[in-house]
Amino acid sequence: MKKKLLAAFLLLGLLSTVLCGCGDGSGEKTAEDSPAGDSALTAEPTANEITVGIAQDLDESLDPHKAVAAGTKEVMFNVFEGLVKPTPDGDLIPAVAETYKISEDQLTYTFTIREGLKFHNGDPVTVSDVLWSIQRCMPGGEADIQAVEALSAIQETEAGENTVTLTLDRPNNEFLSYLTLAILPQNYDQQDTAPVGTGPFQFISRTAQDNIILERFGDYWGEAAYLDKVTFKILENADSILMSLQSGAVDLFAHLTSTQVAQLGDGFRVEEGTMNLVQAMYLNHAEKPFDDLRVRQALCYAVDRQQILDLAFDGYGSLLGSSMYPAFGKYFDESLTNYYEHDVERAKSLLTEAGYPNGFAMTITVPSNYQPHIDTAQVIVEQLKEVGITAEIQLVEWSSWLSDVYAGRQYQATVVGVDASTMTARALLERFTSQAGNNFINYSNADYDAFFQQAVTAADSDAQIAAYRQAEANLTENAANVYIQDLADLVAVRADLEGLRFYPIYVLDLAGIKMK
Repeated sequence: MKKKLLAAFLLLGLLSTVLCGCGDGSGEKTAEDSPAGDSALTAEPTANEITVGIAQDLDESLDPHKAVAAGTKEVMFNVFEGLVKPTPDGDLIPAVAETYKISEDQLTYTFTIREGLKFHNGDPVTVSDVLWSIQRCMPGGEADIQAVEALSAIQETEAGENTVTLTLDRPNNEFLSYLTLAILPQNYDQQDTAPVGTGPFQFISRTAQDNIILERFGDYWGEAAYLDKVTFKILENADSILMSLQSGAVDLFAHLTSTQVAQLGDGFRVEEGTMNLVQAMYLNHAEKPFDDLRVRQALCYAVDRQQILDLAFDGYGSLLGSSMYPAFGKYFDESLTNYYEHDVERAKSLLTEAGYPNGFAMTITVPSNYQPHIDTAQVIVEQLKEVGITAEIQLVEWSSWLSDVYAGRQYQATVVGVDASTMTARALLERFTSQAGNNFINYSNADYDAFFQQAVTAADSDAQIAAYRQAEANLTENAANVYIQDLADLVAVRADLEGLRFYPIYVLDLAGIKMK
């Protein structure tokens, strides 16, 4: 019965959907573009390689300090490392740094760089590279770099023969997490197109809208990757994903829907984790009528989140009530999850109070390559009809979503998932401060800004947790967005592969994948 209901919802939604076609892409890199040189591209294929399907192309620039899309960070996690790196358990362990020390007053961080550590192009990793990488991402640095505001706490840097010392202007419980920032070679000018890092895999080539190829880095400092080669195949069409898996053209694909899993067939097993995303219908507060709190609250009451999980995801996923997901443990406030219970009459009353007794028309812009977000939007469209709101879905290519919605803020509402770039509450919540460059919903609330500032300047962990939770409650109470869920991550893995590891952040770690 559930499948029939979903089919009915999707059919109704598809009747009003506008689908933008995807470009065929171009721009394959040559051997000269590859940091590994000619031999890496001309080597004979080995049996110890796999093809991984991904739903979208990466950012135009592959420089990790410029990356915007979660999908880019997900893939390039295998190429780049920071002074420290995360583990599947949510801990931080040394990476480019062999050891580190934090002073008793929590103001001084001293890192000892690994001896003999090499970048993928063969250059040694130096103290100068480390300092340059950090300084490059500090606020006020290069114009096209994604500045890390947390690095503004650095008051002084000091370079030793093989050590880097960072002195902060105040203690910061989250500071170490931001040193997962990728360490790059300072004197290398091809990072946009032929990126070089220190990770277990090295970049080989990219064909826009088609694939990205990585190979095992033979001089990796740590435990070597098992696979010799990984090809990331871009499959933006939902039908192509299933056909590629069923034909054997793709060996692993993450972020499948439950419907796709049901149609998968033999030869694969499905592993389940969490996406570590805050999926919501994000609202542009600069666009009427979403500048009205009563309208936003009406939307929250009108949307039945449990029905979305049941119809579109076969019950998979965890309901959310604010911009924090359960993997963040101490920062996640369970009491906010059911702040807005489904209540059609309450929604209608709020709309009438706001001057919309007969509802209104709106557009929900959704990236066309993310089926879970499309399925969610289609159910929402049907639910909003109950309160008199006529919603139309506008499907756009991922590149258009990034430029027009995320960067340009030219939209009314959008259904997507927002991730955390580091394992910090700050990474999820900072984007909603009034002056944040990535505040794509145009949220402006003085109380929220104050709570956030209290959190990032808190002297102890308990005070910091309390302030972050106040910030989350502010988003919920002011219906900043229509929060839905942290999606379940259903991953199709070829039956003879093992070693998939899930993390509390949005990454796909391939270093542990191997043939049985």
